[in-house]
Amino acid sequence: MAEPGGAEPGGAEDGICPWCGTDPLYRAYHDTEWGVPVRDERPLFEMLVLESFQSGLSWITILRRREGFRRAFAGFDPDILARFSPADVDRLLADPGIIRHRGKIEATVANARAALALRDSGPGLAAFLWAAVDGQPLTNHFTTGTEVPGKTALSDALARRLKQAGFRHLGSTTVYAFMQAAGLVNDHLTTCPRHAEISVGA
Repeated sequence: MAEPGGAEPGGAEDGICPWCGTDPLYRAYHDTEWGVPVRDERPLFEMLVLESFQSGLSWITILRRREGFRRAFAGFDPDILARFSPADVDRLLADPGIIRHRGKIEATVANARAALALRDSGPGLAAFLWAAVDGQPLTNHFTTGTEVPGKTALSDALARRLKQAGFRHLGSTTVYAFMQAAGLVNDHLTTCPRHAEISVGA
């Protein structure tokens, strides 16, 4: 299995998912965050934004800049981000604490506005996203990384719905990575202790 971000996997130990390798930051992310169901709107929005920035990069690159992203993007508060102006975009393009990509920064502002529109229309972002799996995490039972898909029919459908709702820079592969990270699906390998721990907790 390629790690979140598409890089080559590292070595596994004790059956854990091989993609996190031995980097302490990556291992902590695997052990405490990846795959844990998230149902609060702001962290879900943060995860969508970070996954959109990850496209074409290694996920560890994003993790190492996560605090920089949080500072730059007002704690991922959609109410604040939706008011960002072209001047704010230009300012962020000079911020070394994030990935300086104009299209992704502009998409983040547009996505904040789309998230607010979902809130105003009723369901809100969390309900909108979790509706893709009928409100309950899907537990897969993959034994090797090669079995884990890069995208699915569900991520195809959710990516289409997000686009229709005004979200940008969120294709099916990015959306599936988000679904894995936010716990809409449990894609820890069955050999990994986290598979059972998350299944019980969900």
